Amino acid sequence: MAKNRTIKHSFLNKVLVEKEKSYVSNREGWRLEVKRSSISEKLNKKRRPLLILPGYGMNSFIFGYHPTGLAMEDFFAHEGFEVWSANLRGQGGSKKIQGDSHITLKDFGVTDLSVVLHYILQHTHTKAQKVDVIGCSLGGTIAYVYLALVKKNLLGSVVAMGAPLRWEKKPLILEIMSKSPTLLRYLPFRNVRRIAKMLAPLIVRFPSIIHLYLHPEFISQEHIDVMLEVVDDPNRFLNEEIAQWVNNKDLMIDGKNIIQELRRVTNPFLCLIGNSDGIVPSDTALSAYEVMGSEMKDILVVGDDHVKFAHADMFVSDYAQEMVFLPVAQWLKRQYSGRTSK
Repeated sequence: MAKNRTIKHSFLNKVLVEKEKSYVSNREGWRLEVKRSSISEKLNKKRRPLLILPGYGMNSFIFGYHPTGLAMEDFFAHEGFEVWSANLRGQGGSKKIQGDSHITLKDFGVTDLSVVLHYILQHTHTKAQKVDVIGCSLGGTIAYVYLALVKKNLLGSVVAMGAPLRWEKKPLILEIMSKSPTLLRYLPFRNVRRIAKMLAPLIVRFPSIIHLYLHPEFISQEHIDVMLEVVDDPNRFLNEEIAQWVNNKDLMIDGKNIIQELRRVTNPFLCLIGNSDGIVPSDTALSAYEVMGSEMKDILVVGDDHVKFAHADMFVSDYAQEMVFLPVAQWLKRQYSGRTSK
């Protein structure tokens, strides 16, 4: 199933971090890019592997890169987790062999995520039979789709980082873009990364113009050009589906309301909210928490009056390690102690 495996190493505080990349067929014409990061002497084999999923118009590059501190993958590897990241169809280094470009949330959540989870469990160095997941933005929604529609649930603990479900509130930019879903289907977005890099000097000079998404003043601005490698061209068919979802408020797939399906889901659940997120408002992010049938579920609001956290700040901010990664790692570890959630 896996081909063209490559291995590289990086040093984290003089501790060897092994990075192993694989390409896995989803049997629908795509080879999905999957990467493992781990530290042999720190790995706790009694824990579940941890998968990190990217969101809309992005890839998993940023999980392996941070300009001033530990990248998310390396941080969790240092905490004793076997860390995996994945690019699903159309994301990052995943390769189209003979599939088409018509991509849907069902493709992501049912087909691709299922393939990735099975692959992880076949190749993990742990003793686990399930996989924990951190879904970033739309990556969290993809996890919701999986939980709602896949009968055999291979997920353990679920962390949703700024992930939308029911659009109780929607920012003006999404309200405008969702006015004509059909138009979005015929409006291709190309060279978005190159355009973003061209606009980077303007963003640095006037950071407030993107405060809905991130706070450039809290990231290393000299590395913005490198960080923009995370940007992918959005898929026009997915744009149409998202616009319909925003208009309807509820996400409907195959006649099923995803938010209603989550009432029967009992996985431990952590809902992360940025205190200044202008893309996914708190009410929208909390919609999954409110219906999830989990006995163990928590809310973590990140940021304070001095350090604001918008949508992307949760994984690129200079404060991400202490204010996001660390409390998430602590929460994941607590799920092995049998404690009762609030």
